Amino acid sequence: MPGSARDFEPLVAGVWIAREVARQRPMERWRGEEIFPGEAAQSDEALRAYIRKAAMPFHHVCGTCRMGSDDEAVVDTELRVRGVEGLRVVDASVFPDVVGANTNACVLMIGERAADLILGRPLLAPAIL
Repeated sequence: MPGSARDFEPLVAGVWIAREVARQRPMERWRGEEIFPGEAAQSDEALRAYIRKAAMPFHHVCGTCRMGSDDEAVVDTELRVRGVEGLRVVDASVFPDVVGANTNACVLMIGERAADLILGRPLLAPAIL
């Protein structure tokens, strides 16, 4: 949810722009009644009220339990929480940085690696292409 007045302005402007785009003739055959925020919301304040009620974050949180070998890392390179015996973290929080790929695919790979670590399986040999 947006927190400051500065957060609202781009969102309010975006609603006005989206409405303008939807009113264009090429959009006619797809245009129906506006459902959200609805035709009644015709002022910036009404749009802010709608945004306050409806807005939510849409991102993949990662990096909060960063993996690494330095003193700032929360987990080591085998996904073990430093200073806590028997606990591993196996999710996007171990990424040292935001990934530039599909987050879900990277989390699946972390899970596969964690399974191998827990079961004591060795690393696979590099593929020869």
